[in-house]
Amino acid sequence: MALEPVEIAEQGKHAFEEKRYGIAAELFNQAAEGFSADRDGLMAAEMKNNMSVALLRAGKSQEALDTALGTDEYFAGAKDLKRQAMALGNQAAALEALGRLDEAMEKYDLSAELFGRVGEGDLRAMVKKSSATINLKKGRIFDSAYNMLGALDSKETPSTFERILKFFLRLIK
Repeated sequence: MALEPVEIAEQGKHAFEEKRYGIAAELFNQAAEGFSADRDGLMAAEMKNNMSVALLRAGKSQEALDTALGTDEYFAGAKDLKRQAMALGNQAAALEALGRLDEAMEKYDLSAELFGRVGEGDLRAMVKKSSATINLKKGRIFDSAYNMLGALDSKETPSTFERILKFFLRLIK
């Protein structure tokens, strides 16, 4: 008896948690195919995004990007802004790993904007931190500080260190 896509997805999550990224990617791919066959496009796109993350962790950046491309548009069509933002973030991470930093920044910025629109401050902060890292790599200190300030402003409960850092970042803004 064949497994249902939901069961395959659970196996994929388990493999991912065990850091068996190649196996997780294959299982997420099988789950995506199963969800597609069941005409559940949203879950198929979700599995493609999971597969993309697993591939990125496995060091297969180009495959990760290829897998994630277009999923953001699917979520946009379904008006699922949170998953659209996640898909854009996954694409950005793959682009960053490929050294395509300007393209990664564009995707990170779109992702952060969408996370902000849906009230996901902590996820927005995480994406803004990634933008800050890219700006540092490119030697753009002030842009990096601006991104970090945006990240800290997004945090719902910043730590004492983060509040102090926020104070100093405002001084150089």
